Formats: sequence, structure tokens, C-alpha cells
Amino acid sequence: MRPRTWVVVIAAVFAVLQLANITGRDTPDTKNYLSYALSLRGESKRDAATLTIDYACAGNASSARRDQSVDVLRFHDPSPTKRVMEECRRDQWSGVAKRLRAGETTGHTVPFMPPRFMRIFEVRPGYPALLVPFITVLGVKWGLWTSSVVITVAGGVLAFLVLRTLRASTRAALTGQALFYVLPCGTTAMRPMTEGLLMTLTLAALWGCALVLEGRARAGTWLVGSSLVLLFTVKHSQALFLGLCLAGACTVIRVRRGRWAGPLRALAVVAGGATVATVLLARVLRYPSESESLQDLLTAHFSRPDRARVWPEFLRLEFNFWVEWLRRQLWEPLLPTALVSAAWGALRRRPAFAGFLLAAAFTGVLNQAGHPDINIWGDRLIVLVWLLPVVGLPLLLEEVAGPRVRAPGAVVPGPSRRNAEIAR
Repeated sequence: MRPRTWVVVIAAVFAVLQLANITGRDTPDTKNYLSYALSLRGESKRDAATLTIDYACAGNASSARRDQSVDVLRFHDPSPTKRVMEECRRDQWSGVAKRLRAGETTGHTVPFMPPRFMRIFEVRPGYPALLVPFITVLGVKWGLWTSSVVITVAGGVLAFLVLRTLRASTRAALTGQALFYVLPCGTTAMRPMTEGLLMTLTLAALWGCALVLEGRARAGTWLVGSSLVLLFTVKHSQALFLGLCLAGACTVIRVRRGRWAGPLRALAVVAGGATVATVLLARVLRYPSESESLQDLLTAHFSRPDRARVWPEFLRLEFNFWVEWLRRQLWEPLLPTALVSAAWGALRRRPAFAGFLLAAAFTGVLNQAGHPDINIWGDRLIVLVWLLPVVGLPLLLEEVAGPRVRAPGAVVPGPSRRNAEIAR
């Protein structure tokens, strides 16, 4: 079969496998994004709350039923679905109804939490806007599931395109696509949150960097710039981190080569400009500040009084977090092993692009450093580091397998002398 056929087959198999879990993937953040999307669709606050709470509670009830079915002591008891559904609705509506009566009806999100916390989600319209057509056509349950599948499939396809642009073999590129689906990045992307879209847009920016290195500077630069703009609408901190890290990677390449190449200079300008623009625009739009984010972290989402000495407490928590995180990673060293192996493969195979790949993965570390909470589900805040194994491990496999033989039908021709100089 042709490479594009294999891409479709792998994506289709992944999508079919996701039918095993239609509900139960949501997190507390899902309610905020879903209610935002319903508001954009024109629903009233109460109608948006009803649809959102019903979806979240149906997920809880489904999970409770599955858990009981395999509980060695309670598997023969009556199904808890109805009871869990009623209790969940009652608990969710008690807080929402109280806040609605108090007049907390501004903004797009339903007031599930205090206004200061909900403000964090109000400045992230990108993901809710993407959800609108899906939930309008397919309804809430199937709309959220389908949108997650589309986002995750797109991430895998972009991993394939990045590797093919780097002139990796078809097998290596298909391996990268499959790795995106089976590693934790695929699991996280399937949850109805922003992380999947963040990874997909980050891969789009990496594709742009690969295009620049292969001599297609205009297309690559535009792709990087567009990805950073879209990232700002999804989560502006990720746009800041990615722009800063890509600009840093351009600087490292410049130091290594001793001079700027035209395409790399343009890419550095776009990445650096996006970083500055993100900071300035966030200030102009009065997005929640860094100190507000730290207060949210240290006060359990503003459920306690503000901390007086926020930075010393944050730095102490930061140190404790990374000590504990490293201990857990050494206990089950899959991630460290994958990161070291992937970095080695990328640096050996494509050293210039490896700088951009490492920069993109490092944004996951920065994101986690801004939220040193060890109890957040599934390491989702640091999930962007898994993009390094997605792209780097296939390159390592090619390195181990021996000299590269360019597969027939490669999408990018062999580099010219000038392009080879840029790639170095």
C-alpha cells in the first residue's frame, strides 16, 4: 500500500479502538471548556449548566458501574448508575445554583468554581470554539468524543509529516504516527481538555521548523507563526513557552554555526516576536498574572485565603515536587529511558532539528514547573515531553538499523548543497 494509505489505516484502527470508552474520559476541567462551548453556541447559563452536568455525571455513573462490575465484593449488587447520577447532579447543582443566584453570570463559562478560578478558562477560547461544530452536529457526548479523535488523529499525522519532511523512511514515519497514539500523549489527547490541541499545534510548529531546515523557509515560517497564534487562543502560556524555546534553539544553532542563515534568522524573528507579543497582549487583555496563578495553586483554587509570601512558598513546593517526581520516575524509568534514547537518536540523525525537538519537549517541563502539583492526573501537564520519543525514537531506530535508504515516493527531495548547509 502507498504511505498515505497506511496513514489512514493506522488512524482508522486507532479511532475504532477508542469506541471502547465513549464516556468517562472527562476531568473537572472538561466542564469548564464544555460550558464555554455551549455558551458560544448560544445556550443560556442554566441550559449550558444542565447539559454540562448531565454529561459529567453520566461519565461518573458509567465509571462507577464498570468499577462495580469487577469489584470482588460488590459485583453482584444492583447497578449504581441511577444512584451515582442523582448524587452527582445534586452535588453539582448545589454549587452552581447558589452562584447563579448570587449573580455570577458574566463570561462564557458556567460558575462551577469561584470567579477568580473561572477567569483562567475565560481566556482560553480556542478549544471551546473548536468544540462548537462537533457538539452542535453530534450532540455533547459524541461531539466531545469525535473532536478528541480528530485532534489525536491529526497529531499522529503531523508526527508522520515531520519525519517524512526530515527524509526519514516511510516505516520510521509510520512508527512515529503509531507512537503518538500508543504513548501517554495519545491517551491524554483523547481526554476532552486542551492538552491534545496543544500537542497537535506544537507538532505543527515542529513541522514548520523541519520545512525551514529543508529549504522551504516561507512555508515553514508561516506554519510556525500560525501555530503560535493559535496556541495563544488555546493556552497563552504554551505560546509563550514554545516561542521562547524555539527562539532559544535558533540561537544555539547560530552559535554552533558561527553565523545566521537567512531562513533561521526569519524563524528566530517569528518565534521571538511571538514571545514578546504574547507577553504584551496578555497584559493588554488583563489575563490572569503569574502571581494570580500561584495563588490559585497554593490556595486550592482560591478556596482558602491568599498567601502572603507566595514566591518563597512556591519555590519550596517546586523543589519538593521535582525531588518526588524524580523519585517516582526512577522507580518506573520508562519516561527517562525514552527521553534519553530519543534525544540520542535525534542528535545523531538530525542534529539541527534535534534542537527544535528538544525545545518543544522542554515546554512540557516549563508547564509542569508552573504547576508543581503531584496529584494532577496522569502527568498531563508534562505530557509535551512525550513528543521527543514520538519523533526521536523512529530516528534512533533508523540509526540502529544502519545507513538510511530513502524510500520511494518521499515527499521531500534530497537537500541541495545550500539546504544541507542550513540543516547542519
